[in-house]
Amino acid sequence: MNNSFLESNPLFRDIYCWLAGNEGNAAVCKIDGILPGYDLGTNWASFIGFFLTGFILMFIVVNGVMLGTALYTWAFRRLMARFQNRIGPNRWGPFGLLQPIVDLIKMLGKENITPRVADKVLFSIAPIILLGSVLLIMVVVPFGKNTFIADLNIGVLFIVAIGGFETIGIFLAGWSSGNRFALFGAVRAVAMLLSYEIPLVISLVGVVLIAGSMSLVDIAESQKNIIFVLVQPIGFFVVVLSASAEMNRTPFDIVEAESELVAGFHTEYTGMKYGVIQAAEFAALLVYCAILANMYFGGWSGFFLSDQLGALWFLLKIVIFIFIFEWVRLSIPRLRIDQIMSFAWKFLFPLSLINLLITAVQVYIFNNVTTPGVITSQELWIMAAINIVLAISLIPLFGFLVKDRIVKPYAKTTTQDLILEKVG
Repeated sequence: MNNSFLESNPLFRDIYCWLAGNEGNAAVCKIDGILPGYDLGTNWASFIGFFLTGFILMFIVVNGVMLGTALYTWAFRRLMARFQNRIGPNRWGPFGLLQPIVDLIKMLGKENITPRVADKVLFSIAPIILLGSVLLIMVVVPFGKNTFIADLNIGVLFIVAIGGFETIGIFLAGWSSGNRFALFGAVRAVAMLLSYEIPLVISLVGVVLIAGSMSLVDIAESQKNIIFVLVQPIGFFVVVLSASAEMNRTPFDIVEAESELVAGFHTEYTGMKYGVIQAAEFAALLVYCAILANMYFGGWSGFFLSDQLGALWFLLKIVIFIFIFEWVRLSIPRLRIDQIMSFAWKFLFPLSLINLLITAVQVYIFNNVTTPGVITSQELWIMAAINIVLAISLIPLFGFLVKDRIVKPYAKTTTQDLILEKVG
């Protein structure tokens, strides 16, 4: 095991050293391990240590996300019940906390049916692709100070690339099932996800320009003095709406659209395959909220004890984002397919381009004002003041200008017109 790699990845190093003990690599290992008899500094033993460390990290991340997903499903159902003046799950465990476990047991007991006309291989692989793409994104997301699986210098690019697999998984699920409703949902998903991916990526470029890095760790550390939601309000606005569409959240849930397509792309799924798809959908919300917390709200930074309580601050931000997304979901009805597509191309896309142009000009100017190549905290506050004013003025103005192009009212038809049309 290379010392430089261990030193650059504290979380990996701690687990590795816990396995190796002081005998493994004295330069970096300071704690006794569970395998003190193995000298993990040797080639074959280093490989064993590397494999075991990776397995432990994978186990922690997968189970952590799944546990978070289970708690989220319980919290969402309780919240939805309150919005609808109901009680929600309350039978299993205190306050219904064991309801997700009961649902899992029920799902395991259901028959796993594969349609006769379905492509059995692709039909079975699609849920795995959906859940796997969500879990892979967590590899580059830091949970706290020096707490991450991998600090990639192309972290943002990695998120965008892996996020594209979600589109593939949804299309495979709908196409391989042999159901027309599922295929309609899959086609809608591809059209919508590709449309909203463009303004999402363009808006994230603004954050990358300001931070000077695509690493999520560097981006979070760049927000010690000012969070980027103040510096990039227009970009944050576009990213939140685009992320909501990427997650198929209301009002962008035309992919499933129960009133039109039964259940959309997963109409034919039953048993644990259906459970995996639902887990991927709920886990995606946690992952996107974690990305937003890192890129726009400082990640683990807080008002006090950020180094010690970074994970708690990070978790708190995720919970707040989840609440906001669910509030919107329970308050706004679903949009029509034409409105959703027009909203992406006629509103979000031009707005993201305007934001990128403004950000590029500002970065170019401030990179050459005081310290070449560095944007100071004072300059960031100046950018924040300018961009907040622009956001307050541009977003409503631009929305007013394109409103008629997005929300096209149905033609007013009188009773007389209908009679004449029928007679004619």
